[in-house]
Amino acid sequence: MHLDVQDLRNFYYRSTLGRAAQAAVRGRLLGIWPEAKGQTVAGYGFAVPLLRPYLKDARRVIGLMPGPQGVMPWPAGLPNVSVLCEETLWPIETGHVDRLVVMHGLETSEHPSAVLDECWRVLGPGGKAIFVVPNRAGLWSRSDKTPFGFGRPYTLGQLETQLRKHQFLPEFHCSALYQPPSSRRFWLKSGALLERTGTRLPTIMAGGVFMVEASKRVHPPRRKGVQDKVRVLNPLGVLNPQPNGKAEPV
Repeated sequence: MHLDVQDLRNFYYRSTLGRAAQAAVRGRLLGIWPEAKGQTVAGYGFAVPLLRPYLKDARRVIGLMPGPQGVMPWPAGLPNVSVLCEETLWPIETGHVDRLVVMHGLETSEHPSAVLDECWRVLGPGGKAIFVVPNRAGLWSRSDKTPFGFGRPYTLGQLETQLRKHQFLPEFHCSALYQPPSSRRFWLKSGALLERTGTRLPTIMAGGVFMVEASKRVHPPRRKGVQDKVRVLNPLGVLNPQPNGKAEPV
């Protein structure tokens, strides 16, 4: 089930733990996509906390928020770019998105396969998506004090298998949120150090979320129509002498 947009806003923008989580995940995202100059960037679910760095140079930024969750104006102090949409019917033309970020949109959906189909549809040739999902073995998926404690957590293998089934090609993965989901002052102060240390650990260990970058796989078009083929029963028949001595077409 989807969380309410007010709860998500309060966590990411009004709580110290939420702002720390936002900084950690956004830092990893910027390490993968440092810029998006001249590109169309979209976020689905509640991905807007990660998209602000792209507002300056991107051609267009769109924040897609599903109906069961609700929508809020974003970004604050600038023209609104957030849109309320159906989970599986986004108001974007096919192939118009260059970069797509999905956070709190896949694990909370009752129709994850249809969501992935819609992700594939809106991406253009060469388009890439990053999926941010709770790590099933991480601490964040076990705490209902954060949005990552709701919905369906994943293992890395489960997520990549799902992506391949929907014509995505996983290219890179990493983890984030190595600090515990605690608002205690000690852990909040240690958060930046724990995130830097976590980047040196194997992806499967400890991180609260998985981040998988995948590209849109497009198969080459098949030829349409049936090619005419000449069926020759006896290819060497032209060498046989004709009874009447006249040449006839084969």
